Amino acid sequence: MNIFNNLVETLGSSSFWINALQLILSLSLLVFVHEFGHYFFARLFKMRVDKFYLFFNPKFSILRWDPKNHKFGFFVKNPDDDKKKAEEKAGEEAPEKAIEEVAEPVAEPVAEQTSEDEASEKSTWRDTIYGLGWVPLGGYCSIAGMVDETTSAKELSAKPKAWEFRSRPAWQRLLVMIGGVLFNFLAACIIFGGMTYHYGDKYIPYENATEGMIFSPCAEKIGFRDGDIPLSADGKELPVGNLQALLDAKQVKVLRDHKDTITINIPEGYLLKANEEAEAEQKKDNPQLFMDYRVPMVIKSIQNGDGADNAGLKAGDKLLSINGVEALDYREFIDQLGKNKNTTAMISYERDGKIDSANVAISDGGKIGIGVTPADEIFKVKYVDYDFLPSVKIGFQKGWNLLVDYITMFKYVFSKEGVKSLGSFGAIGSMFGGEINWYFFWFITAYLSIILAFMNILPIPILDGGYVLFLLIEMITGWKPSEKTMDICLRIGFYFIVLLMVFALGNDFYRFIVK
Repeated sequence: MNIFNNLVETLGSSSFWINALQLILSLSLLVFVHEFGHYFFARLFKMRVDKFYLFFNPKFSILRWDPKNHKFGFFVKNPDDDKKKAEEKAGEEAPEKAIEEVAEPVAEPVAEQTSEDEASEKSTWRDTIYGLGWVPLGGYCSIAGMVDETTSAKELSAKPKAWEFRSRPAWQRLLVMIGGVLFNFLAACIIFGGMTYHYGDKYIPYENATEGMIFSPCAEKIGFRDGDIPLSADGKELPVGNLQALLDAKQVKVLRDHKDTITINIPEGYLLKANEEAEAEQKKDNPQLFMDYRVPMVIKSIQNGDGADNAGLKAGDKLLSINGVEALDYREFIDQLGKNKNTTAMISYERDGKIDSANVAISDGGKIGIGVTPADEIFKVKYVDYDFLPSVKIGFQKGWNLLVDYITMFKYVFSKEGVKSLGSFGAIGSMFGGEINWYFFWFITAYLSIILAFMNILPIPILDGGYVLFLLIEMITGWKPSEKTMDICLRIGFYFIVLLMVFALGNDFYRFIVK
């Protein structure tokens, strides 16, 4: 019953649907870019593309455009495309047989003449059926003459045509297969570049955070203390917000109590352990990041007639404690307000360098009627604006650095903690935070684009990397696997991916519903 209640509560949450919509929008963009990468190189080398679809379309398509036959429609039932293909192939083979039987001497010149003509005349963008499916789990680019999830080896039993994938040189087929990965990487770099140009950089350097940082329990376990100011990781300056650089280091130096430099040793492989404990923290009423700015509770505005106004508190007052319990971070202070709701509490505060206190009425909702000053109005912020070309350069730097970081972190996937951390749509969707913030949306989209590029280049059959592996073997040794061999490998790869997805979905269910 508890599991059922958790499920109902999750599905009934507005944040769930906000995350779901952002996830669909983000993945739709990335899948389109990925498949367009394959399409671009296939058309560049004059291969025929039979279908280009965003989302899968079992039984019917939301949108279907057949430019060659001038057909366009919404909610169109899928025609029997396989039967149509078979009839076309049969029609193409019949004339060839007739020529061989009636005039065998001229058959050879005709075959020689048609190879380039077919590639240039028959293979155009109009040969492709473009569509939008209704199952938002991916998309596909079906290239003629290629064994993939849409075409089996049996369908390629006819004589290869010049405009088919299997008829092109290995280097062209290689570029077609890495096209999706390449375009995903470029998309991430473009997004990062666009964000840099539009938003610039605005951040609080750690040394400007005069109150130091506040740390989660898992950070305190390895030696961090609230108020510590990070200085360096393995002797290098620590980039603001780069948790991976901190936890991948062997030693981190911090400034404690504004006077002592302390060295903290980071356990090997602690990044995944920290992520696992952070997920556990998210289940609590007051979750914490591994490390965040320690922002004091400074009053920005007062609501007339509420507890703070009646007690004589003013804008600019820095709140320090409630009933003698120190609360130097606004999250700690809000937590104490909740524990003392519907009472009158003694609140100490600092005004113009002097400490004072007042009895303040706290509402039954844990409020005292104040607006809180944000961190970027308390600490000195560093602003950096960039022109177009520097933004492009930074975009590629961020994309490359993120790819390198992800590859470095991927080694932990094969550890015990890594297996537990595997997730699917639920884990990805939760990254959006349950609210619409376009900065974070584009950042997460770029991050997912890097992940999609890396995961697809892994040498697993049915993924792009599986094709790339066979193509590299072919280019080095000259051995080309048969369509039947490719078909068998694709089936093995398909079942492996399905099992992996089922396991990841199970992790999601346990993480978000059972727990």
